[in-house]
Amino acid sequence: MDPIHIPLEMYVVCLDLEGVLTPEIWEAVAAAFKIEKLKLTTRDIPDYDDLMKQRLKILEKNNISLKDIQKIIAEINLLPGALDFLNWLRSNTQVLIATGSFIEFIQPLAKKLNYPLIFCNNLEIDNKGMIINYSLRLKNMKKKTVKALKKLNYKVIAVGDSYNDIRMLKEADFGILFRPSANIMNEFPQFPVFTEYSELKNHISNHLKVK
Repeated sequence: MDPIHIPLEMYVVCLDLEGVLTPEIWEAVAAAFKIEKLKLTTRDIPDYDDLMKQRLKILEKNNISLKDIQKIIAEINLLPGALDFLNWLRSNTQVLIATGSFIEFIQPLAKKLNYPLIFCNNLEIDNKGMIINYSLRLKNMKKKTVKALKKLNYKVIAVGDSYNDIRMLKEADFGILFRPSANIMNEFPQFPVFTEYSELKNHISNHLKVK
């Protein structure tokens, strides 16, 4: 029996969720309720805790419940081409999605993505179904996820679009920005920038040495 060849360089690709594979959830909520300030994301506000505290105050003020938000999320479609890209990626290497979002939000999107492995956070809900707080799985989870994978002797390619992805991109062997805002692109010129899945696929192919 011929020996099984195991490549020395084994990759894991870590992807952000919103902005890379799906639209921004909070932007959809903002549009549904016509609340401009809910449009702000980690593309606009680097401090995630400040951003979430602002969101929670807005939800409380406008009496918006978890179920209200879940109804909106159920209608969100994947970004065009996202599923084909993810399927290609999963057929060629290991893939992990690391998101700052919450398990209570992302389940419908996970189903549309054919249930990839997703690391995310949790919400705290009161007995009236209102979101009163959030709980991080781990502070700087995205960066620490990449760091742990590297300790397991994986090479890591990381793809993100927002301020809260930058630590992950810096920690990865190869960091990539996908459809970032102009301010993020200008602040972090060390990362290649792509706006189409075909470009992203070709770039990752060069690292994986696949077609």
